[in-house]
Amino acid sequence: MRLTTSLSLLPFLTRAVSAWPAPSYPDYQLVWAETFPGPSAALPNEANWHIIDTNLGVNAELQTYRRNTRNVQTSGGGTLQLVPWRDGELGWTSGRVESKYVFVPQPGRRTMAEAAIRFGGNPVHTKQGMWPAFWVLGDAIRHGTGWPGCGELDIMETVNGKLTGYGTIHCHVFPGGICNEPTGRGGSVPIPSQEWQRWRIVWDRTSTGWRSETITWFLNDQQFFQLRGDEINDHEVWSSLTAKPLYFILNVAVGGNWPGYPDGNTLDGYGAMMEVGYVAQYYGH
Repeated sequence: MRLTTSLSLLPFLTRAVSAWPAPSYPDYQLVWAETFPGPSAALPNEANWHIIDTNLGVNAELQTYRRNTRNVQTSGGGTLQLVPWRDGELGWTSGRVESKYVFVPQPGRRTMAEAAIRFGGNPVHTKQGMWPAFWVLGDAIRHGTGWPGCGELDIMETVNGKLTGYGTIHCHVFPGGICNEPTGRGGSVPIPSQEWQRWRIVWDRTSTGWRSETITWFLNDQQFFQLRGDEINDHEVWSSLTAKPLYFILNVAVGGNWPGYPDGNTLDGYGAMMEVGYVAQYYGH
């Protein structure tokens, strides 16, 4: 599948951004969007976002997430900036926000989630240990279901500043299971640059049975990974990914099992940040 936006997005892919609305698409209705209004150096709207303020103790990561505008701030130009910093007491601090909004991919319809993201301009060799991500997690984890049974879909991850993006599903049980945990099942795509890109996932539930439903990943309208229900081959597990409430997460982790740890060349600050222009969710036909 290929989608083409009805708005020209090329200009904002190559320049410093000011505020813009979530784009419109043929055959899709915008249901929810966050465009990060607000002055420079303010927290994002906490009616929409939980701002994490702790060390979550996962993945052997180093950072402590902080509800602090040093780590989580609106730019004043309609974007969100998540900024990692070295900290003499804690080692590293960084930013993570989780949406209070939840959505369910609807039967008989397509559901689309998308964000515009760019990375700070520090050179790649200074980003060892950086792990930015845009993803959705099953809301069941907020109600007692453990990971990965709650379901997780990573729409975009990249590690160590390398210009490779990853889309991944986590599901079922740990270790092993249908999704080969903790690795998960996924695909990758070259990232054109550290500047603005659009990352998208589409749940297609328009088929007559769950086995032929699909989840598809896109970078700038180009498909780079797809998974069908019959590849999971377990209705309950597939439902955890396609038919249950989900919420958005944006974060920059530091260190951990996948990227490894910062080294003597690793730089902190805005050059290591992830910046987000909008997050949007749509329903289609």
